[in-house]
Amino acid sequence: MLSVNLGPLAVPLAQLLLLGAFVIALIVGAITGRKEGVPVAGTLSDIFLGSLVAARIGFVIQYFEHYQDNLWSIIDIRDGGFHIIAGLAGALALTAWKLWRHPRMRRSLSIAAASGLLTWGSVSLLVTLAETSSRGLPDNRFNLLDGTEVTLSDLAGNKPMVVNLWASWCPPCIREMPVLEKAQQDNPGVVFVFVNQGEQPETINQFMSQHSLSMQNVLTDTGASLGRATGSQALPTTLFYNASGQQVNAHMGELSRASLAHNLESFNTD
Repeated sequence: MLSVNLGPLAVPLAQLLLLGAFVIALIVGAITGRKEGVPVAGTLSDIFLGSLVAARIGFVIQYFEHYQDNLWSIIDIRDGGFHIIAGLAGALALTAWKLWRHPRMRRSLSIAAASGLLTWGSVSLLVTLAETSSRGLPDNRFNLLDGTEVTLSDLAGNKPMVVNLWASWCPPCIREMPVLEKAQQDNPGVVFVFVNQGEQPETINQFMSQHSLSMQNVLTDTGASLGRATGSQALPTTLFYNASGQQVNAHMGELSRASLAHNLESFNTD
């Protein structure tokens, strides 16, 4: 499962787990802080925001070559570019500094921060383990724009595959298309597939002509079956499969050049 539906909204599961862990930390902090007469909610918020900033800075430093042509894109966090290790390092450093500066809240802050971190780590691990066995290449049948019926396995061969779920009415899908088109041209060893969700070939062809796009492997999925099969009801979603047909990564939301480069590294480290 990549997303959770909250009413009309589809929230990425990873973000929901992170937010849930922060709420747990706030609750534990409120309980322990009340017993000792020290408020820790503000300090926990500082640590949480500081860790996000550190994670973003770490990611930008690692992939700066993809940002240097447009420095304003550094602050555009819609690409989901965050470095987990840098974020954890920032959280631990800021927590240590807060504990040193505020001796009275050491016990309650330590317990609250540890509770949030353990909740996030353990639940994320359990979700990953639970989904490992169901991350093979889906066997849904689709159609090329000329009507030819294919499966993803037919297109993959023995190469890694990037599967993008998109629609022409989706603004972030439109913004990321040139990035994916360029990546398809620059990475002949990777199969890129664009599975349109819910639209007819005429609409797709009109969209591609309007935006001067020439992607290969554009498929129609008029019933949006792939989104249900992969557990993602949000667009755009991009899935990354290794040469053995196992999913090694997934990205919900708009891809930038940097975040795509990060995800493509899954094929080299798998």
